Amino acid sequence: MATALLSVGLLGLLVFLLGANVSRERRSVTVTQHEAEADPASSLRKAIRAHGNCIEYVPMLALMILAVGLRSPLLPTWIAALMFAAVASRYIHAAGVLTGGSVYEANAMKRIGAAGTYLTGLLLSGILVYRAALLF
Repeated sequence: MATALLSVGLLGLLVFLLGANVSRERRSVTVTQHEAEADPASSLRKAIRAHGNCIEYVPMLALMILAVGLRSPLLPTWIAALMFAAVASRYIHAAGVLTGGSVYEANAMKRIGAAGTYLTGLLLSGILVYRAALLF
C-alpha cells in the first residue's frame, strides 16, 4: 500500500507543480495572454498543454493505482515497478512538452512518456479486470 500511496502522491505533486507553472508563466507574459496562448512554441502554451495533458491521464492512473494497492497491500515487485513506471511516464511526458520546440512537434520524451502511460494504464486496467473476475 505504501507504494500505491507514494505513487499517487507523486502524481498529485506533478499536477500541482504543473498548475503552478501555468500561473507563473501567465504572470510573465510580455505580450497579451491570448497571443502567448496561440503561439504553439510559447512557454505559456507549453505549460498549459503539459498541465492539461497531465489532467487527462493522472486521475484515472491514480484511481487504478489506489485500487490495486488497496486490493494487495503487499504488492509483488513487478506491480510496484509498474506503478512507479506510470508515475515516471507522466513526469517524462511533461518534461517533453515543456522542453520541446512546439506543442505540435513530437520528441523522444513525449513519445516515451505517452507510450509508457498507455502501456502502464492498460496493464493496471488488466490487473483490475483480472482481480474483479476472480471475485465472481
